Amino acid sequence: MVKIEVFGVGCPKCKKTEENCKQAVKELGIKAEVTHVYDQMEMLKRGVTDNPSVMIDGKLVVSGRVPEVQEIKKWLSAHK
Repeated sequence: MVKIEVFGVGCPKCKKTEENCKQAVKELGIKAEVTHVYDQMEMLKRGVTDNPSVMIDGKLVVSGRVPEVQEIKKWLSAHK
């Protein structure tokens, strides 16, 4: 199972990023866990400094912008 983590304090961009990740997973029909990390100390501990950010299985794939569903699907497809 793929682990997707969205990092952000809960702003509209962070929420949109989480929605886009869930939509990409749904469209690909893969098993994935999408979680949202709101804790700023945890973000800093993990090396995340910009919101929103996305990690796939512990690897930072985007930081500081909202990725489109198609872009997330490409990352997930390459990840398999």
